[in-house]
Amino acid sequence: MTNGKHTLRYFILATLLLLGVAWSLSAAQENRHGGYPNNDLLATTQWLKQHIGDHDLIVVDVRTDAHFDGRLIPGAIRLPWSLFRYNNTALNEGSLFVGVDRAQDILGKHGIGRTHTIVLYDAVARDGGATASYPFWVLDVLGHPNKRILEGGIDAWEAAGFDLVSKPRQASPILYQAPMEEIRGRELIDGDDVYRQLGDTHYQIIDVRSPAEYKGEKGTRDLQGNALKLGHIPTAVNIDYTLNWRDPQSKKIKPYSALQNLYRGLDPQKSVIVYCNSGRRSSFSYFVLRLMGIDSVTTYEPSWKQWGKPANFFPVETTVHRLAGGDLPGTSSAAKGTRSATAGGASTRQKASPDGNTPKAGYVSCGG
Repeated sequence: MTNGKHTLRYFILATLLLLGVAWSLSAAQENRHGGYPNNDLLATTQWLKQHIGDHDLIVVDVRTDAHFDGRLIPGAIRLPWSLFRYNNTALNEGSLFVGVDRAQDILGKHGIGRTHTIVLYDAVARDGGATASYPFWVLDVLGHPNKRILEGGIDAWEAAGFDLVSKPRQASPILYQAPMEEIRGRELIDGDDVYRQLGDTHYQIIDVRSPAEYKGEKGTRDLQGNALKLGHIPTAVNIDYTLNWRDPQSKKIKPYSALQNLYRGLDPQKSVIVYCNSGRRSSFSYFVLRLMGIDSVTTYEPSWKQWGKPANFFPVETTVHRLAGGDLPGTSSAAKGTRSATAGGASTRQKASPDGNTPKAGYVSCGG
């Protein structure tokens, strides 16, 4: 009897030890690779080092001239992300997507074809992946099959001890042509599209701006310098895009388990609309959600520069909303017991807008 008790005790201890080892290995694996469902959308420096000589790989430095320091990853071409945007002075709206046809023309002129694997990178000094994510979104709209963002950008490449060069690769122009049936035209939504979804419980809206912008405590202006309305799109919840980073120094993306906690209550079975002020910050949150395996996500690219125009009769509010529900995105039971964004608290403290008007709690004037 005594021997049996000892045997049982040893068995339990051995089982616990094995479980501890398994948990440690699992945690280490997640810490190393992030554990993301769509992990192939992210390139590590080691992965890029192994594949940098592949004939179908194109490395793209997306930094603009203002943020380019003259150093590049070997073999990289330069394609500033801002080439995909323009200002519509007639509508007094800035930072708009150039459109599918022009985007394909830009890619082709830079030697990028439909069959290439694209690795996009920027730098920590320019918001980490929050600029590389914009051309990623463009490629996603075009249905481009193989594309990745380099985790940590050029800073991570340099920190790994890999060489840098001073001259970009000059690629010969080719034809970039996406099959019409593969273009994700549903991604190109405007304010009217978002307005029609207000109140539809199938949609969840995420404002990725700062809390001050979301609450109407901080405003922006249009191309002509006029103050835009304060507040956010009705029902939108606020998840600042910077919260996707592990830390503000490296600006690497949090592992999947931490992102699950950040987006706790988001229903992956429903559609998600993300927006910011001009579409750049929201493209990063769009990328993160795609990395998490949430495919039904759309960037409202014109963002607040369109919605917040006083001339546009779109409603705004300043009431704080929060995600409701306990399930995590990426789990098979995520749709059970989960609701879309609902009102979560009292109205926030108000400040006067730049034109002297003070918004009220909840819905405020649609504009005009």
